[in-house]
Amino acid sequence: MIFNKHTARKTAEVLLQVNAIKLSPKEPFTWASGWKSPIYCDNRIILSFPPIRNYIREVMAKQIEKHYGKPDVIAGVATGAIGIGILVAEYLGLPFIYVRPDAKGHGRKNQIEGFIESGQNVVVVEDLISTGKSSLNAVKALKDANINVKGMVAIFTYGFDVATENFKKENINLHTLSNYESLLEQALETNYISQKELETLSEWNTSPSEWNAN
Repeated sequence: MIFNKHTARKTAEVLLQVNAIKLSPKEPFTWASGWKSPIYCDNRIILSFPPIRNYIREVMAKQIEKHYGKPDVIAGVATGAIGIGILVAEYLGLPFIYVRPDAKGHGRKNQIEGFIESGQNVVVVEDLISTGKSSLNAVKALKDANINVKGMVAIFTYGFDVATENFKKENINLHTLSNYESLLEQALETNYISQKELETLSEWNTSPSEWNAN
């Protein structure tokens, strides 16, 4: 769920402003999964814009403290959330670690990079939630290492039902700065999209795997 509506709309505004999110109903993108999509999100772009990355860092850090208290460590999900995770950890004055999709095949063969002790509390930072599988894979690695995962905070979620179900199944609290609904509201209000395009974008979100631009 989003932290609050004001933050969700403001975050959507800045993501659109720097093209971290692009909406293109007429010329859809193709995701790695093969899905056709009228939206593409790359939140790593915000790292190149100091005022916007500072806004995201501060809001995320303050919401973590408000909802979870101060954890022992901030964890980022590799690779997309490493940058923003470090910024949040720095703002809070906390240690930082990150979690790989899989353990390395050489050296120390770590999946969790950085120093953390068994039993410590961690809040996981993610940049984007789609189905939630890769994010929850990081949570599993932390739990397997006997780390207490207090919850996850992400910049943006597409709001897919499958993600909601996956997080509920794993009993992990998820909060996001913004979501798809708030994005569309902001995009329509600022004339980034038309009413007709809004209908197309809403239709896609209902059944993304089956959506056809034609």
